[in-house]
Amino acid sequence: MSDQPEGGPAPAQVPVCPRHPDRVSYVRCQRCGRPTCAECQRPAAVGIHCVDCVREASRAAPQVRTAMGAPIRRGRPVVTLTIIGLCLASFVLQLTVGGSWTSAWAFAPFLGQVEPWRFLTAAFLHSTGALFHILFNMYALWLVGPYLEHQLGRARFITLYLLAAVGGSVGFLLFASPLDGSWFTAVVGASGAVFGLFGAVLVVLRRLGGDARQILVLLAINGVIGFVVPGIAWEAHLGGLLVGAGLGAAFSYAPRDRRPLVGIVAPVVVAAILLSLTLLKFATVPA
Repeated sequence: MSDQPEGGPAPAQVPVCPRHPDRVSYVRCQRCGRPTCAECQRPAAVGIHCVDCVREASRAAPQVRTAMGAPIRRGRPVVTLTIIGLCLASFVLQLTVGGSWTSAWAFAPFLGQVEPWRFLTAAFLHSTGALFHILFNMYALWLVGPYLEHQLGRARFITLYLLAAVGGSVGFLLFASPLDGSWFTAVVGASGAVFGLFGAVLVVLRRLGGDARQILVLLAINGVIGFVVPGIAWEAHLGGLLVGAGLGAAFSYAPRDRRPLVGIVAPVVVAAILLSLTLLKFATVPA
């Protein structure tokens, strides 16, 4: 004789969350109908959706972009903060390691041909004798960097910044002469790159119909300071400004369907021009 009951209805199965089988849930997703626990529930216009349906809907929805075609990202301006962090870290090394760190990465025309990386690395150094130098550059970078990073996107923004930094060094090189001390003068600072951002933001604001008067005033003040105060490489400012304005125009006025192509071709063209000018300058210098 069996002690097991025979017949009768089968016990009802307790609904559990597919992502967390150990959690009982009587709330079901309005899209897929599966049980969803409190951790996986997402409020929707009608009822509750599970995280999987929300993720699927997010992938299917068209991506929202800026007027310049960049995907809109929430959160902090990662590229701008990274550049500021690198400059500050480098400045600390300049103060602690001594002149060896500065001399290893600073740009000077007579060194550019044999150590070309200095065209870029000089933009991450600053004068240790003038705290105002790094403070102004980092403030200016924070002033316009997040806006351009948002409008252009991270890839185009970092490309713009790095090429403007190189453009600043090239600008100084073109005006230097082996017949005077300028050929052997070391140049440091992110000013060329920052002026490149100024040039780009002027074009972007004009393209979007924004107010660029503050940037114009800032450029005018710094332009005067560059010619009045000794020790400021206005040539680097000019080089960075021209590169930034050129790339800013290319990125801003590119047709919608050509933006990805222009985002690649324009930096390549600018880099080729900078390289050609550099090689031409070195070729005219007597050995």
